[in-house]
Parts: sequence; structure tokens; C-alpha cells
Amino acid sequence: MGRDRTLRLQFGNRIEVVCVVGTRLCTDVYGAAPADAVTFAVKHSDDVEVEIISDGQSEHAPANGGKQWPLDPKTTLSIQMTRPSTEANDNKVTVGYYGENGGHPIDQAGVFLTGIEISLDVDADRDGVVEKNHPKKAVWTWGPDGQGAVLLVNCDKENPYTGKEDCQDDKVFSKDDLEDMSRMILRTKGPDRLPPGYEMVLYIPLSDCDKVGVFYLQNPFFGQRYIHVLGPRKLFHVVKYTGGSAEMEFFVEGLRFPDAGFDGLVTINVSLLEPVAEVRLDRGPEACPRPLSELHGQGIPQTPIFTDTVVFRIAPWIMTPNTLAPVNVFVCSVKDNYLFLKEIKNLVSKANCKMSVCSRYMNRGDRWMQDEIEFGYIHAPHKGFPVVLDSPRNGGLEDFAVKEILGPDFGYVSREPLFEEVTSLDSFGNLEVSPPVTANGKEYPLGRILIGSSFPLSAGRRMTKVVRDFLYAQKVQSPIELYSDWLTVGHVDEFVTFVPIPGKKQFRMLMASPSACYKLFREKQKEGHGEAVMFKGYTGTDTKRVTVNKVLSNEVMVQENQYVQRCIDWNRDILKKELGLAEKDIIDLPALFKMDKQGKAMAYFPNMVNMIVLSRDLGIPKPFGPIIEAECCLEQHVCSLLEPLGLTCTFIDDVSSYHKQLGEVHCGTNVHRKPSAFKWWNVTP
Repeated sequence: MGRDRTLRLQFGNRIEVVCVVGTRLCTDVYGAAPADAVTFAVKHSDDVEVEIISDGQSEHAPANGGKQWPLDPKTTLSIQMTRPSTEANDNKVTVGYYGENGGHPIDQAGVFLTGIEISLDVDADRDGVVEKNHPKKAVWTWGPDGQGAVLLVNCDKENPYTGKEDCQDDKVFSKDDLEDMSRMILRTKGPDRLPPGYEMVLYIPLSDCDKVGVFYLQNPFFGQRYIHVLGPRKLFHVVKYTGGSAEMEFFVEGLRFPDAGFDGLVTINVSLLEPVAEVRLDRGPEACPRPLSELHGQGIPQTPIFTDTVVFRIAPWIMTPNTLAPVNVFVCSVKDNYLFLKEIKNLVSKANCKMSVCSRYMNRGDRWMQDEIEFGYIHAPHKGFPVVLDSPRNGGLEDFAVKEILGPDFGYVSREPLFEEVTSLDSFGNLEVSPPVTANGKEYPLGRILIGSSFPLSAGRRMTKVVRDFLYAQKVQSPIELYSDWLTVGHVDEFVTFVPIPGKKQFRMLMASPSACYKLFREKQKEGHGEAVMFKGYTGTDTKRVTVNKVLSNEVMVQENQYVQRCIDWNRDILKKELGLAEKDIIDLPALFKMDKQGKAMAYFPNMVNMIVLSRDLGIPKPFGPIIEAECCLEQHVCSLLEPLGLTCTFIDDVSSYHKQLGEVHCGTNVHRKPSAFKWWNVTP
């Protein structure tokens, strides 16, 4: 990348200089002149261009030095090499100084030039190719016309003999590990060797040393070897100059995701370092260079004369919404959910995806698969893979993600608070994401993250700051904080979910609705079904007879559900605004709630909005609603709302194994989905 550099001449001497092709040497010709000089002339080699610049005007100097210019304090020379050298010091520029008579020069100053090309290159236009000297390689911009290289956090595990992610060591286990990294190429062209004392150094800022690692491919006699050259304990690496036309390939890995205080940008530089120039005496046939040690003593440091810079943005962690196709359904096996597992297996078989069952040995009695982890992915132009985010709740499933999911091309990340108390709102049933939306004139092509929180102005439960900071820092799925602390458990998946419309790039937002339930029950009462009984076949329940009439006449429950509906409507209004939704985009699913002793709400019958979505197949908690003409009127009503969209409803009995422990189907399952086809770097945050 072209830069100007100041060069100071010394009359009576010729200095040796390395000039990087594409850069200019700016020389004060007046300051190096002897006292009685009034004009000057310039001679130069054919591979050198020299411009005389005075008062903002420039003029090319002929190579033969046939013209003289008046000396003036405002006059400078601009020198540049047009091509790399084939030998060291094979080009020169000589400035002759003349007195009043203008005959022979009264003194001279000169430069021996060695031309070299240096370019540190990355895939700056995100097409999978490392271009040479891309003009935008040192900047990073968002959007379809943006530029800048992308880096993946190397958070999967290629080495089966370690329990940690690849980014936590400084070794390359296999070539598969290299595929997770971004290529960076240092291209050089020049003579077989540089003049003595010159070095090329690759380095990173101290602020980036814990965020990026760099490996270099060596080729010793007994096979290839990848050495760790930059990272947490290595801020710089001296690069061996090999001469001729050369390409040195490096592999770059991300070590940390964007987070609070880290915007995801990392910088890598290469600098050409120059020793203090040797002085060459050209006053007679004995002219020779004098070594630095004689002139200046030992230990004078080198100075950088050229720096090339590249910038990477570390790819964000991206959540997958229900509208993306399922790959694998995860569920726990516990002592009382055999029938639940059987029904989930049948549903998964219909949806034509895989199913992974976490054994009792691994889950240690913890059945809440949704609460422990959240699936997402990372993506760069050259590679992408799924990454599981581990919640800080740390129940019996604490080791599941590391021991059972982390592996080749399946990454892992977690955020653990140091001082904050972990509450139920840190479980990932409280972390959802919408499908792609446009709201308030802004597009969110990867959807928006939904986080349940406490009511504004209240001191209730919130998701821990370290997790919220992490989610906000990813930028591409701008989070929305909702009000969920009114619930006993406090999760957003208790009152909202999303379903696709098969065959269309559309979706519907489903919301739990006490109002819809009371409306349906009043209709059934009016039709003469007031004595229709609920909870028939309800496993593990008492024998109390609950009818439509009893529900409608329970004033305490009516008032409690009016409060619940207000809480849900508060969130409804936020979601309509922040997701750009209209009423036609929302479907209300009947639900009823009851209050616990702390005044928090829990589902009265299995909460149907807490479903699992597998493309067109929905696994919905069986509500055990009033039986009318041998059918559950709640199931019938929900089918009438969803099946016209092309969806298939399967009702799953989760009462004894999940509902009675304050969860439902969605809480007990988790889905790894295919990533979005949209390239996140085309987002405009």
C-alpha cells in the first residue's frame, strides 16, 4: 500500500536504501546542498522515477541529468522504484550540486536503491480467493458492497485426545484444523538477498494478542510442519526473506468472539525494518562503505520504513430460527419420560431428521435440554460450522455440550458470570430468535434475538450481563428485551414462538392467549357444552372434575388471567413494533395460567405455544382440554388455526414428565438447524 517516506541525503556521500515498490521517497534536496551551491541536477537509473516538486508543481527529471534546477527551500524530490530489483543496490539516484558557473558539480549526494515488492494479503472481497494487494484489505465495512476479511473462532475440536477447543492451544492437530482458519499470504519479489541488516517482521498489537493466532507452514525434509508464530505469548515473528518471487502462506484463527469491549476487529501487520544506513565515501578511488560498528557502536535499533496492514472481523455467533430446516433433535432420557421419548421419536421420523438422546448417565437427571444450550453457527467465505452456546445455568447437563457435542466442525462457546447471581432467566428457554423481518424501515435478514427480562423500573430477574453483552456484541441479530419475569420460570418460550408457512418465505408468530381461551370456552358454553370435562386421561392428576362452566365461573382465575393477558399484550406491542408485524401475522393460541405463592404465573394446562417446530411438523403439548363430541376442543381449535397454513399438528403428552415440573415439549427438546443462506457480512447493523 503506497506511502510517502522521508529520505535525507548527505552531500559527499551515497547511502543505501531499500525502496518498496509503490512507495515514494520524499527528499529535501535543499537541505543536503553545500553552502555555495545554487542549482542542482539529477541522474537516475531506468527503473527509477524522479519528480522535481516545487510550489505544488511537479516535473519529471530526465535519467541523464541534462537539466539543472535552481535550489529553493520549497523544492523536493519524489523518488520511486517502478519494479523490483534483481540485485541489491542495482539502481541509483545521484544529485549534483553546482555553483554560479554551472560547469562541474562542486559536490554530490546519492542513493543506491534496492527495489522490493511486499504485500500482506487476505480475502478482502470475501470471494474465497486471497487477492494481491487489495486496496480495501486494511479496512472492514458492512453491507452488500462492503469489504474486509472474515475470521472464524477456531472453537471446534479436531484433536480427540483433548477436551478443549482448538483455539485454546497453539498447535495444529491436522489439516482439517487448518480449514477452520483463514489464509493470509505474504508476497515478496526482489533480489536474492536484501542488504545487510534489513528484516521483515510480522506482528500484532498487544490489544489483539488474546484474540488472534497465526500459524506458518514450514517444509522441512521430513514433511510439513505448522508452527505457531503469533498469539497470546508471541507478538511478533521475524519472517525469512527468500528472494526472487515468493509467497509465504499463513493460517489465521480467531480466539475470541466479539464481546463487551471487543468489536470483533483484529489487525495484523508486516513491517520492513531498516538498520542505520552505512555511509559510503565516494570522494576517490578508495571509496568504500564503513561498517556501522565503527561509526555508531553496537545496539542501534532498526527502524520501520514500510508497513502493510490487514484487518479481519471475527465472525459472529448466529442463532437459527424455527423457520430453518431441522438437522438433529436433542432430548434427554430420564426415568419417567419413556412415552414422551417414543412420541418425539415418531415426530422426528415424520420430519425426516436425526434424533440424539442424552443418556441418564450424562444428564444426571436434568431433563431440560432447551435450557442448557442454544444452537447457532459461524460462517466465513471459506467455511462454516455449527456452534453450541452453553448457558451458565449448569445443572445436571453441565458437561453435555463439551463431552457430547463439541467435536470436529462443531464448535462450543460459553459465558459464565463472575459475580452475578444466575437465575432461571439465564436458562435458554429464555433465549429465542425471530425469523427474518423488516421493521421501521430496517432489514434484519437473520432475525432478531428475543431475551426475557424484568419489567421496566422493577428490580426483578434479568439474564446475566455477560450473556446479554455477548448477544448484543454479535451485532447481526439485534436483541429485543421482553418482559418475562411475571412467569414462575420466566422464559420467553412460555408465551411466544414462530412457525413457518411451508412453501413461502413467510411465518406466523404464535402467542399464548388467556383471552383466546376464555373466548373459546364461552362459545362452547353458549353451544351447550358447559359441562364438557377437562383433563380426561391426564396422567398423574387428582380426580377433581373440571368443566368449562367451572373455569368460566372461577373469578380468581379470571382476574389472574386478565393480569397475564396484560403482561403478554405488553410483549405483543413490543414485538409488533420491533419485528414489523401486523395483527394478521399473529395467531393466538388458547392458554390459561394460575398464580404461585409468589404471585408468578404458571400454565394451568399444558401450554401449547411451548412446542417443537420441525419444518411443517409441529410437536405441541397435549392440552387435555374439554372433550366435546369425543374430541378435545382445544386441539381442534389449534388445528383449525395452523393446518390451513400447511402445518401438521401432533399433540404430545408431556404432563407427568414435563408439565408438572413447570415445562413443556419445547423445554425438554432442542433442535440443531441448517444455517441461513444469507451471508451475515451483508447485514447493515
